[in-house]
Amino acid sequence: MSSAQPQFANRNARLLAYAHVSVDFYQGAIAALVPFLVFERGYSYAAAAGIVLASSLASSIVQPLFGALGDRWRMAWVIPVSIVVGGAGIAGIAFTQSLTVTAVLAALSGVGVAAFHPAGASKAREISGNDHVKMSWFSLGGNIGFAIAPLAVAGTVGLLGLKATPLLFIPALTGVLAMALIKKERGVWQNHRGNEQATGRDDWSGFIRASVAIIARSVVFVGIGSFMVLFMIQERGMSQSLASASLFVFYLGGAFGTAIGGYLAKRWQRTKIIRWAYLASVPMVAGILLTAGEVAFVFIALASVALYVPFSLHVTLGQDFLPRHMGTASGVTLGLAVSCGGLASPAIGALADDVGLHAALLPLIALPALASLVLIGLKDPSAPDAVGSQLKQSANR
Repeated sequence: MSSAQPQFANRNARLLAYAHVSVDFYQGAIAALVPFLVFERGYSYAAAAGIVLASSLASSIVQPLFGALGDRWRMAWVIPVSIVVGGAGIAGIAFTQSLTVTAVLAALSGVGVAAFHPAGASKAREISGNDHVKMSWFSLGGNIGFAIAPLAVAGTVGLLGLKATPLLFIPALTGVLAMALIKKERGVWQNHRGNEQATGRDDWSGFIRASVAIIARSVVFVGIGSFMVLFMIQERGMSQSLASASLFVFYLGGAFGTAIGGYLAKRWQRTKIIRWAYLASVPMVAGILLTAGEVAFVFIALASVALYVPFSLHVTLGQDFLPRHMGTASGVTLGLAVSCGGLASPAIGALADDVGLHAALLPLIALPALASLVLIGLKDPSAPDAVGSQLKQSANR
């Protein structure tokens, strides 16, 4: 590999991470729009959570499908098109008052977000090889997209109302531009067709156990994220701006957690790091729900860090558990990370309508402990040889 190749890979990794920023912005925007849908359009908790469900349900159906297709064919066009679709669904909310149409638009956005992740994660792994730090850049991009969405929504929809959602299409335009800059170069991952030379044996048992942990994490993270602003306003008496800041802190902490996870994986087994991170999440999630005032912000940040340390590690674990089906592994791990939480959100919302939001969120405290338990005894698989050989072959072309 030439001396210029690492710098080239770093540049492409950063551009791809920025594309991830732009598309995951729309996942964060869905949750950030929930209070405005409640206050401006009068939706119930359950109805507003149904918007999150529409996005997540579409993602849960489409994402594994795109992952499986990515195992068979190279579809480079998917990444820029998915970014545009993700942004268009959110932007279109301004043009309707119908709950049904709003849910359809949320689902459209979810399809775009879902289509991005399998292809994006596979390309990120091809760029990074077995470098967990560089792979964490890709996940970090998604965290940043989540984090800035509440601020952007507050600065647009918070000031102008839901009629301002077309302004939220701007990140999609910049994300497509980032991908266009990558396409102007010929690099490691552009010449590669997929996992046609993958070696190793798929470990479905390990993959399923890791997936159960992802499901538990997803319900906690998406459940809290969907109702964070409303919880801080109605249960803690905070202003809308301060409550929106709490969601920003929750998502921003994920960026730090992702970066920390990548560095920790250079020294310890990923399964061990993930297991202890989930265990540490239990008192942090409890602190969010059981402390009052600004002290809760400390627990919000710590819970987010602990819940996101495993994020990029789950992606590479999934790929290493299924070396012959990396696209499928990417689609499932990244899909479950959001979709299962979105599927649970309406149930949390319906329960909140009956017993109150605080009581409805309390069961989430137990789920990180469950995630830790299912991983006991699980060991890291060896990284597939295909990743390294693909990089070397591409560099010599």
